[in-house]
Amino acid sequence: MPSVAFYTLGCKVNFYDTEAIWQLFKNEGYEQVDFDEQTADVYLINTCTVTNTGDKKSRQIIRRAIRRNPDAIVAVTGCYAQTSPAEILDIPGVDLVIGTQDRDKILPYVNEIQESRQPVNAVRNIMKTRVFEEMDVPDFADRTRAFLKIQDGCNNFCTFCIIPWSRGLSRSREANSIVQQAHQLVQAGYKEIVLTGIHTGGYGDDMDNYDLTDLLWDLDKVEGLERIRISSIEASQIDDRMLDVIKRSDKLVRHFHIPLQAGDDTVLKRMRRKYTTEEFYNKMLRIREAMPDVAITTDVIVGFPGETDEMYRNGYELMRKIGFSEMHVFPYSKRTGTPAARMEDQVDDEIKNARVHELIELSEQMQLEYAEKFVGQVLEVIPEGEAKGREGSGKLHGYSDNYIQLVFDGTPDMVGKVCRVKLTEAGANESQGTLVRVLEENVKPAAM
Repeated sequence: MPSVAFYTLGCKVNFYDTEAIWQLFKNEGYEQVDFDEQTADVYLINTCTVTNTGDKKSRQIIRRAIRRNPDAIVAVTGCYAQTSPAEILDIPGVDLVIGTQDRDKILPYVNEIQESRQPVNAVRNIMKTRVFEEMDVPDFADRTRAFLKIQDGCNNFCTFCIIPWSRGLSRSREANSIVQQAHQLVQAGYKEIVLTGIHTGGYGDDMDNYDLTDLLWDLDKVEGLERIRISSIEASQIDDRMLDVIKRSDKLVRHFHIPLQAGDDTVLKRMRRKYTTEEFYNKMLRIREAMPDVAITTDVIVGFPGETDEMYRNGYELMRKIGFSEMHVFPYSKRTGTPAARMEDQVDDEIKNARVHELIELSEQMQLEYAEKFVGQVLEVIPEGEAKGREGSGKLHGYSDNYIQLVFDGTPDMVGKVCRVKLTEAGANESQGTLVRVLEENVKPAAM
């Protein structure tokens, strides 16, 4: 039986794409082996290029695969492959470079290379692609949440970001194929679906009279689906129609990830973001009006070129005023090839790091304050497995619909089921709870 090993770098969309590519190999009779434990006949590295470090790490992993088995076919896909195929083919031992499209052709290429042993560059111009690449993932190992990719690419061209060049322009998956896939995932026992994409909220931008709001209503009708979560959405994409879904759908969870990136108008403008701080703040108020107690998490870039101490302070105050329930904080890092990397007024690393630490502290404080609001309340949690680091202690962990991580006493058979859990003690990263009851039985048996 031929074997294949995968290594994925980068974001959730890449992990989804790797799972989809694995389905293709599985259908051809391959077995999957561990990248570092066993030798494989084919190595597939799914690369990231969001930072310069992503490129470097991708190259290290490619070299590691070549060392593991010099006779193997080494195939490289993903964002770094899309933007720098020549750089990758320069690494002796690489057989196939394929970008962020045409992944369904990987196996024919692999078979061809097995015959000819000639390296192939199969990367095409992504900017000309207008069609969503259909790749299904019917099952996710060890997961209680299923990911469903509905969109790829981005039209925003923020000045710090290389992604439109590696993923192309926004393109949406056909609605009926998404709904069909949702039904299959529910039949496989999943209670929660996370809608994912490169710019998920841009779903439908390339369609006539159909957008994310329409899709949410269509998914709302899927029998047996309990929770719909959107992996990330821009504030500007939450319009009145979307607010109506947020208010009325029973399935949409009380959690949105809405990237702020910076809390100062000058910085936002230089980033080429599509909103002002005031617009963003008012939109948060409207979301909370439509869905009280909603958890709003965000991304923040610290030390963008030209960010003065005053601009940073403005941001700090805005973030505190909004009261996010968690923030992912990143120091700005130069991405070669983007306008921001060429800006003159780069911020000193020491200043960046000090600001990052301060914002992480603020994030933990806000996370704790958010969890404290729910002490004594009963929340619905889908346990994902035993609490990390406490295996065998009888403690499970999982996320509530509003994204509070809860640890409570339970048994392995509860994993993947909807449980009612009372929050007894709030914490910054995880809160403690006690099980009230398990809601139902007929669900996916999860691998423990």
